[in-house]
Amino acid sequence: MIILGHRFIQNFKLFHILNIDAINNTPPNSCVFLEFSEDNLEIIKHLQNAKISFCLGVQNITQIIYASNLDASFILVNSDLAKDAQNLANNYLFDAKILVSIEDENQIQEMAILGIDGVMFSNAIIKINS
Repeated sequence: MIILGHRFIQNFKLFHILNIDAINNTPPNSCVFLEFSEDNLEIIKHLQNAKISFCLGVQNITQIIYASNLDASFILVNSDLAKDAQNLANNYLFDAKILVSIEDENQIQEMAILGIDGVMFSNAIIKINS
């Protein structure tokens, strides 16, 4: 299980961007985070073309499918979608890993029992300005 943003574990961070120019302010080989929306499709295409790893935050099952088809490396969901998202990833053999946004360490066990790929605390995301 991947654990991002936990005080015990040194792991990579996600860099939240709002536009293509902000990518220039991220470290080399970093993973970019953005929310899935039609407004962000141009940024997503740019990330795909530049072969930059990215995580998409999604709100529903349809967006999970979109994120997988858009070649996201990670798909971030809330705990309500966790089991359905992981089932989709397993059934359709997604390349993307499913991450669940959590706020409490006690949720790690719950997500592990559900077989979720990973969990992420909010401090694992660093906001980047352009």
